[in-house]
Amino acid sequence: MAMQKLIEAVPGHDKDIFGIDAESIISALLLLILIIIVREIIGFLIPKIFSNISVGSQVAKDALTGSGKALGVAAGCWAGLYLADHMDWILSSLQLIMVVSLVVTAFRFVGVIHAFVLWTDDDGVLDGSQKTVVSAAESIMRFLIVVFGMVFIADALGFDLTTMVAGLGITGLALALAAQDTISNIFGATTVLLDRPFQVGDWVVIGAVEGEVIEIGLRTTLIRTSLDTVITMPNANLSNTPVENWGKRRFRRWQPIFKLDINSDPSKVSEFCDGVADLIASHEKTMKEEDSFARVSALGPDAIDIGCNIYWDINSGKVEREARDGFLINVMDLAKSHELNFHDNRRRHSA
Repeated sequence: MAMQKLIEAVPGHDKDIFGIDAESIISALLLLILIIIVREIIGFLIPKIFSNISVGSQVAKDALTGSGKALGVAAGCWAGLYLADHMDWILSSLQLIMVVSLVVTAFRFVGVIHAFVLWTDDDGVLDGSQKTVVSAAESIMRFLIVVFGMVFIADALGFDLTTMVAGLGITGLALALAAQDTISNIFGATTVLLDRPFQVGDWVVIGAVEGEVIEIGLRTTLIRTSLDTVITMPNANLSNTPVENWGKRRFRRWQPIFKLDINSDPSKVSEFCDGVADLIASHEKTMKEEDSFARVSALGPDAIDIGCNIYWDINSGKVEREARDGFLINVMDLAKSHELNFHDNRRRHSA
């Protein structure tokens, strides 16, 4: 064997060092060098191979770099198993390190899911539904990797899996009671994924919490508030708490009131109302024209109230603000064209 020849070529290989067989020490050093070399090679190749997928995602780049190096350690240990077939303690150590490295590789590689979905998406931008699925898939994958990884590591350490499984049956009740909150959170996450009351990107109100859903995990859901803080909400709370989802609105209702001077010409006020109604009906961002209106709603001691009912067909706050701005400017122009003045409360007080 090539490795044995290398060991025999080292002077003093047949001696003991501090009571330890020199051959074992030399073998361990040679295997360590082999593992480091393989780790660097594979750690360099993996990001190159998946470079197209990781484009535009720093998380994916970090995941590929980390998983590539861990995979390199596993590959080096696998090669070492064939080179050190006569040294039991080294074989056991290599097997344990290989299993741990594979678990670490799988755990880190989960971060590539987001980049892969982004890479396969047509427009290169994930919507709320896709982000929700990616977030849930990552959480489930990490959970399964940890569970099965513990089993494989236990097997590599020499534990009797049959005895462990039997022991789980005895202690299962105690574990279930101790982890009932975690189990409730997992069931809550399952409910969210199946019923889909909201998705990543939606603005929700859950009890006293209001904000944008930024991540849905197995145990918790992260919500960013309007103050830019992040609230961690246990998923168990989602199964028995009403959820108000602003992101599922079919329309955005707006009811502005325009106050005209009480001395305005009634005929011009009527024409103004018809003109505002025409603006609402002709606007490209409005809907439900049959339920929209602009009419005199109240007469005060010094003002005429023109009440409006408008339904925006808009799913973006930014677009809604722009639409309101343009609509209000058109209303101002319409009032001027009819020689109407908006009520100024300062005039009454100054009089």
